[in-house]
Amino acid sequence: MAGPSPEDREDIPAQLRAAGLRVTAARATILDLIRTHPHSDAEALARAARGRLGSVSTQAVYDTLHALVRAGLARRIVPADHPARFEARIGDNHHHLVCRNCGRVEDVDCVVGAAPCLTPDATRGYAVDEAEVTFWGLCPECLGQGVTDKPDISG
Repeated sequence: MAGPSPEDREDIPAQLRAAGLRVTAARATILDLIRTHPHSDAEALARAARGRLGSVSTQAVYDTLHALVRAGLARRIVPADHPARFEARIGDNHHHLVCRNCGRVEDVDCVVGAAPCLTPDATRGYAVDEAEVTFWGLCPECLGQGVTDKPDISG
């Protein structure tokens, strides 16, 4: 998937306002970073935001991420045994590939059809509107380095 267009990046203040959020330098910067560096964790986003803004507290980064997710401008994904990651690709019920070795995350379009892409055999009364699938394996770089097994995370 291509990154955000320059028009999308310039329109960040309007998008924040439309979502009911006050426009701040931290919010605009972090939303732009999520769009240009999808699947980044909070620490990577904090480092990059500090590189652009000079100073932003860790708490401000976490508060901003929470606000962006709550407002529907970002999505939080949490692959097992990995830190939470953030992306701006929302509303299309896409899925993810995760490398077991290095943790790299890639988007995978909906498996079949419209959201939810998968239908459970029994909904037990739930109104299902989204399915989340994570495909696990080894990325091309790890395979190229000869990694063939899952990492030992037993401690």
